[in-house]
Amino acid sequence: MEKVIKPVNGYLALIVSIVLIAAAILMFSQIPVMPLMGIPASICTFVAFFIWKGLLIIQPNHARVLNFFGKYVGSVKDNGLFFVNPLYATIKVSHRASNLSTPTLKVNDKMGNPIEIASVIVWQVEDTYKATYEVTDYVSYIKTQSEAALRNLATSFSYDNIEDETATITLRDGGQKVNELLEKELNERLATSGIIIKEARISHLAYAQEIAGAMLQRQQATAIVAARYKIVEGAVGMVEMALEHLSKKNIVELDEDKKATMVSNLMVVLCGERGAQPVLNTGSLYQ
Repeated sequence: MEKVIKPVNGYLALIVSIVLIAAAILMFSQIPVMPLMGIPASICTFVAFFIWKGLLIIQPNHARVLNFFGKYVGSVKDNGLFFVNPLYATIKVSHRASNLSTPTLKVNDKMGNPIEIASVIVWQVEDTYKATYEVTDYVSYIKTQSEAALRNLATSFSYDNIEDETATITLRDGGQKVNELLEKELNERLATSGIIIKEARISHLAYAQEIAGAMLQRQQATAIVAARYKIVEGAVGMVEMALEHLSKKNIVELDEDKKATMVSNLMVVLCGERGAQPVLNTGSLYQ
């Protein structure tokens, strides 16, 4: 479990070490130093370098994990110059937010269709003890677990609802909900390593190349059918309205055959992809 400690200020230790080095130089020059009479210059030099070994410079948003002969001592999270036991082993850990772009993975979605998917993840070290001692290499651990979580997400949902019409969430239309599910799973997987996920988003999503063409045609056909349905639905309403107005205003009397012909012509005009080409009938309707 992480233990945050606050070591002593390092400026006093720095000044003492500088004084000792200066005294050693004077001693080597055979200039007597009254306060240190009788102390060899080599001892002053050794003590000065020993003090320097205990000085820590911690940059903003960084931390140091301290270890004393295999025993965890604590973590220093304040920034500045500090002095600790020179025998402590120190491990530098960054608290800065980092980006991870996962490689494009080829997996099968819930319906078995091969798809390509990738994500962008923003992560940060929260617990320095877990990040240092619970996993071997937390950066490598993040990469591996991120790919595993992304694969699990892709296999849990279908790409779209063309095949799975009952799906409430799909990878293509899920949007923020899919991102939240990915972020939640990553936080659960990385909790043991002391890493928190600040944001996770799908950055690439597409059908695999071997089925991309067929799926594109299928999507186009679905869109065309839906558009045609709307066109026919609107055309039927317009024809119905036209017949109703003609009947109310007694503009022309239409028997069943004439109504059928008029309906046919109007449907052709309204539903056709090209402009209507008028045909002049020089005879009667029944010839």
